[in-house]
Amino acid sequence: MKPSLPKGTRDFNPEQVERRNYLFGIIREAFVRYGYRPIETPAMESLQTLTGKYGEEGDQLLFKILNNGDFLAKADDTLLSAKDSLKILPQLSKRGLRYDLTIPFARFVVMQQHLLSFPFKRYQIQPVWRADRPQKGRYQEFFQCDADVIGSASLTYEAELIRLYDEVFTQLKIPVVIHLNNRKILAGVAELCGLKEDFTTMTAAIDKVDKVGWDGVRMELINRGIDASRAERLVELIDRPNLDTLREKLAGVPEGLAGLEEVDQVMAYLEDKPLGNELVLDLSLARGLDYYTGCILEVKARDVAMGSIGGGGRYADLTGVFGLKDMSGVGISFGADRIYDVMETLELFPKQVENYLDVLILALDAEALTGCFHLLRQMREWGVRSDLYPEAAKIQKMMKYADQIRTKHVLFVGEQERQSGQFTLKNMHSGEQQIFDLEGLRKHLKNNMVR
Repeated sequence: MKPSLPKGTRDFNPEQVERRNYLFGIIREAFVRYGYRPIETPAMESLQTLTGKYGEEGDQLLFKILNNGDFLAKADDTLLSAKDSLKILPQLSKRGLRYDLTIPFARFVVMQQHLLSFPFKRYQIQPVWRADRPQKGRYQEFFQCDADVIGSASLTYEAELIRLYDEVFTQLKIPVVIHLNNRKILAGVAELCGLKEDFTTMTAAIDKVDKVGWDGVRMELINRGIDASRAERLVELIDRPNLDTLREKLAGVPEGLAGLEEVDQVMAYLEDKPLGNELVLDLSLARGLDYYTGCILEVKARDVAMGSIGGGGRYADLTGVFGLKDMSGVGISFGADRIYDVMETLELFPKQVENYLDVLILALDAEALTGCFHLLRQMREWGVRSDLYPEAAKIQKMMKYADQIRTKHVLFVGEQERQSGQFTLKNMHSGEQQIFDLEGLRKHLKNNMVR
């Protein structure tokens, strides 16, 4: 059997996992500092929980899990013969892999509501699955790092999450543009263009503008039955908009005007200190997920063509579908896998991330192995990340191994060291060698190990 991976998935070697942990650590630290608390939810959810929340295209990308046992035993023969996938699916599958972390979070809030204090702020770092066509920066299994606050309609949280984005990407040294829009503005534009009843179709088309351009958006709308003149008017209002003119036109459309006022308020909350990255109002930003109702956000890297590396927005009543009404929330997500790819492309990972080991002990003769093993135990008690080469091999072989595993130091122990109690420590980066007794070695390692 030839080993292989399912398409759209990846293995990660130790160096890659260490880099990913570095990335997750920075994001997690920011979440905690901003007052968000961790939760976890199952990899699979009821299909009833997942379907109808991500738009027509999103539903098609859900991974379904076949029922246990003989999943065809109770299937309708007529539907099987007709190959009617939509109607027979509920008989074959009751569960699916989660598509994102937001819908499971809403389900979690409803089920745990009596144990939570609102507003409730949570973060979640877990994998999600989408049956998308794999390509650069797009995987079928990938991690999301989400922060949400639910139980408040305050726009201070939109501003807070923009600050959080800005701080994390500044710390990661990734120059980004943070795009801001409001679905209420888009709803107002839809009303102006006579597309109020086609709002979902409109936003789904606009959401593809980066891939197909405005000509492609026009064709998408026309192909979905929208009159060409209305499609053209929509593009004129959103592509390179004049905000003063748009504000005048929306004056008679309360919902659209409310969206502009919400954007103004978010900007006002951010006036006290400039952001490290650019924040732009982008009326072409639609985010095709059906549950967004207010401000929406998307983050793109400046120096790498990678698509969005983060996004989110306000949802007015996401928990309502599970029976808990009027629970407004807002959240963002970091696309960890794409962020990793950007950092790898730009060589942004710090060198010390690769030094998973502080010291590798090398026994220069067989008699030294027992003493080296005892010394290894002491060094680990000191808090030093340390290991022992398992045999007294040729020095060239042991040093080659030390290079391969990227240890920061090697410690030589042979007959001379056993007799004198002095140990030679070599820095594998600088080549510098220093001699210490046991206590001096302990102090040096404690003062110089990078964490």
